[in-house]
Amino acid sequence: MGIDVAISEWAFSLGRQAEPLVVFLAQYLPYLLGAAVLIWVLQRRDGKIFLQLAATAILSRLIFVEAIRFFWDRSRPFIELGFTPLIEHDPSGSFPSGHAAFFFALSAVVFAKDKKTGMVFLFLSSLIVVARVFAGVHWFSDVLAGAVIGVLSAWLILKLFLK
Repeated sequence: MGIDVAISEWAFSLGRQAEPLVVFLAQYLPYLLGAAVLIWVLQRRDGKIFLQLAATAILSRLIFVEAIRFFWDRSRPFIELGFTPLIEHDPSGSFPSGHAAFFFALSAVVFAKDKKTGMVFLFLSSLIVVARVFAGVHWFSDVLAGAVIGVLSAWLILKLFLK
């Protein structure tokens, strides 16, 4: 936990200096990326891809993340370190990051279908989750674990759809 504390203290001190940018990336970019994924899938006109995206999102965010949080309740940085985060957030468990799991899951499916767009979506997902560390609502290990869960969920769903 020591490295998480050091990273969080450093990130939050920088986050306060760039607060408008951090707030935009952490709080509003997720909506824009979600809309971009929806537009991308609608342009493809492929129900199978839509099902893959939906299944991956459900598996990563609603099954894996919630199962882990049920067994491991980890406090958020703003609770542990006693500061006000840059974005509003309830004091619920932080590990693993649901945002990271969700957006990396979607982006990994897009990447599997369209490398160029997928790279852009993975980059935007990275900005979102790093900003959430800078905003003080997640530890770095939360977002790292969430990203891994998202990518692994996408891989699993894509493998299941091949059969």
